[in-house]
Amino acid sequence: MKITLLNPPHTAIGSRIPGEHLPPLGLLSIGGPLLDDGHHVHLLDADLRALKPDTIVAEVLADSPQLVMIGHSGSSSVHQTVLSLCQALKAQRPQLIIIYGGVHPTYHWDEIMAESADIDFIVRGEGEHTAQRLARAIEDGTPFSAVPGIVYREQGQIRDTPAAEVIADLDQYRIGWELIDHKDYSYWGGKRAVVVQFSRGCPYLCSYCGQRGFWTKWRHRDPHKFAKELARLYREHGVELINFADELPTGSRKAWRTFLEALIAENVPLILVGSTRAGDIVRDKDILHLYKQAGVIRFLLGIEAYSEDLIANIRKGGSVSEDREAIRLLRQHGILSMATYVLGFQEEGDADYWRSYRHLLSYDPDQVQLLYATPHKWTPFYSSVENRRVVQKDTTKWDYKHQVLEAGNVPVWRVFLWFKIIEVLMQARPRVLRRMLFHPDAGVRHAMRWYTRMGRRVWFHEIMEFLFKTRIEKNGPLLSALKGSNFASREYAMQAKGKRSAGTIPISEIKSG
Repeated sequence: MKITLLNPPHTAIGSRIPGEHLPPLGLLSIGGPLLDDGHHVHLLDADLRALKPDTIVAEVLADSPQLVMIGHSGSSSVHQTVLSLCQALKAQRPQLIIIYGGVHPTYHWDEIMAESADIDFIVRGEGEHTAQRLARAIEDGTPFSAVPGIVYREQGQIRDTPAAEVIADLDQYRIGWELIDHKDYSYWGGKRAVVVQFSRGCPYLCSYCGQRGFWTKWRHRDPHKFAKELARLYREHGVELINFADELPTGSRKAWRTFLEALIAENVPLILVGSTRAGDIVRDKDILHLYKQAGVIRFLLGIEAYSEDLIANIRKGGSVSEDREAIRLLRQHGILSMATYVLGFQEEGDADYWRSYRHLLSYDPDQVQLLYATPHKWTPFYSSVENRRVVQKDTTKWDYKHQVLEAGNVPVWRVFLWFKIIEVLMQARPRVLRRMLFHPDAGVRHAMRWYTRMGRRVWFHEIMEFLFKTRIEKNGPLLSALKGSNFASREYAMQAKGKRSAGTIPISEIKSG
């Protein structure tokens, strides 16, 4: 069959401003198994090219696909764009089969199917095996009820099959790298780049994170095979930078060390960036030289909050002392630290923002990234804030860079002011400027300068957007009134316990939340 994989354009500032883009790993991961099954697969990366809706529809239909599979890493914030594109595609070609996957449709499947008659199937959870089996069923005319992990319509009812099994062997399916031209994708200041996953999932219980439940179980790839794949991308495609999409690539010290040693043995000058937990950095203090030797240049660490009580409340599972030690250890080994900090876990006041700034200052991170707490229905955090008011109803802005929840007695404009002032004060510290200008490692200097240039562009753009485009709800609705009850029972996407098994729901009985 002819299949088009569609990566829709994203409205988030971070997708548009820097001028650099990373390839859509999720769709490429689906593409590999589909290609291996003999299908003719084409990727239309509308986000890369910033295509307008009419152009997207024209290009999709010009290729005459039988199936269109849509997904995006910005899942919830890009959902309205997906609905509009599906409607436009079906209006011109009703027989086209549209399949929608990702985090948001995994959890909101019943609402989406009731809301949009233009979507034929939803894939829930990780999609390699499910998309492959669904494409086979469509081609062969076999019953869809035999395909785990999907949602579809039949005789006016929404049917969902049992949850798909977790993919135990992540090397079982390959990434369809041939679907992209590597020269189109760059990061880190024009360096040819890809996104990869060494592992999936996370064993920790942070209340605000939906990734743990989406992947259900932590697993990792074969370290030697993974190192060889990265080395091949460098040698055959000139890839210079590897961006890890993992929540916790360092989850197994043994597996991570084996990977580092295997990559060092490949002798390729790759640059590695990713995210991990401060505790793993402290755990690995005796092998951080291997991190550096393998090419690790920066790790993002989730600092999240200044209060030990709040850290415990959001079930972060870390500590202030551990966070501070991790940053110190990374600097000692010539590896940059990026500290993420989240505003809005509780109804904060001006004093809280001042303490947040002082807290970040005491860590002395090389880079910072401030985010807003965003209440997705499938996370435990949603239940804790159901009775807070919403100041931003436009879900295209539920991207962690726009304030969604009211902050007690502090008006939105002042929260935004604190947000922007903390960013600039942290990035303009004399220590940061000295590292950016005089650090002995040229790679570190480049990384610091690139992030500063990109951050400056985003910073000014966000201010202009806030002043002239952002619409704030005054006396907005309660979160529960706007979005309905939580999806606590759906938190684990690929876990059969507590989930519907091959059930049916009359479309008329579903209310969107």
